[in-house]
Amino acid sequence: MSLYQEIQEQPAVLRAGLAQNQAVMAAIAAAAAAVGLTHVVVAARGTSDNAARYANYLWGAANQLPVTLATPSLFSLYGQPPRLRDSLVIGISQSGESPDIVGVLAEGRRQGQPTVAITNAPDSPLAQMADFVVDIRAGVETAVAATKSYTAQLLAIAMLSVAWRPERERAMAAAELAALPDQIAALLDLDEQIAQFATRYRYMQQCVVLGRGYNYATAFEWALKIKELAYVVAEPYSSADFRHGPIAIVEPGFPVLAVAPSGKVQADMAALLNRLQAEHGAELLVISDEAALLATAVSPISISPELPEWLSPLAYIVPAQLFCYHLTRLKGYDTESPRGLRKITRTE
Repeated sequence: MSLYQEIQEQPAVLRAGLAQNQAVMAAIAAAAAAVGLTHVVVAARGTSDNAARYANYLWGAANQLPVTLATPSLFSLYGQPPRLRDSLVIGISQSGESPDIVGVLAEGRRQGQPTVAITNAPDSPLAQMADFVVDIRAGVETAVAATKSYTAQLLAIAMLSVAWRPERERAMAAAELAALPDQIAALLDLDEQIAQFATRYRYMQQCVVLGRGYNYATAFEWALKIKELAYVVAEPYSSADFRHGPIAIVEPGFPVLAVAPSGKVQADMAALLNRLQAEHGAELLVISDEAALLATAVSPISISPELPEWLSPLAYIVPAQLFCYHLTRLKGYDTESPRGLRKITRTE
């Protein structure tokens, strides 16, 4: 199976996750409530770490839970893990094979804290260390670059958020989740347009990728895919952090890729993109549902405005994945096995 096919599979993968993971989400939420957990510690690497960034924002905003992204080296190399009292300890890993992520859950268990594995490998070492296993049900993913497993991880995070919400809020949030696979299927129809846009960036060697809030994760994941597939130096920033120094690198024609959905951060993103265009002459590629914002872009990718902001990372990454796929092919590189990378990476 090819990277392109795996991108196309994402609506079906999300439908499977929605259909089959409701019970485990309810069990995790019930267990957390029963022992009075007050915060969450998440361990992940690579693409899974970008999924954890989404959890950081979503569980904080929607569930008022402080979320800490674990520093696995403290557990493995330094042997000085922090106290995890009153924490739910979660490991996110496509393969469930990385020893340092497994080690964080092992320490959580040693300290008597409940543990959760979000993985595509329910028999993996990570899953064996967990009290609860969320099988993301992405199926076999043969391309080295993760696509469907990433959105399946985001779905698991979103489903757990819904399970944690007060009962009066769950029905509406669940309905918004249920609509998501069809909305993502519609985005796949943008493939030809995105392929045309990619030709403009065939010789791009460096760029920045901007996102904020929930889509801070999207900026990191898009930049990672550009780096690992197309070998372009792509740096992710929030629109706030970018103003604190990095904006100085932008000169006329410099590529700036941005994710700007409706919601709390759109006005801030619009102000920055307008400034980058007017004062710096930046070359803008923008994914948005706002017509005025899209009008600032040389390459505008329009998204349906029906998508709620809290779920936008699951959708907005899909056109970004297609862009990376087509850019990689245009550059003449291997979309399936990028140089120097393996599907499973084990870090200590």
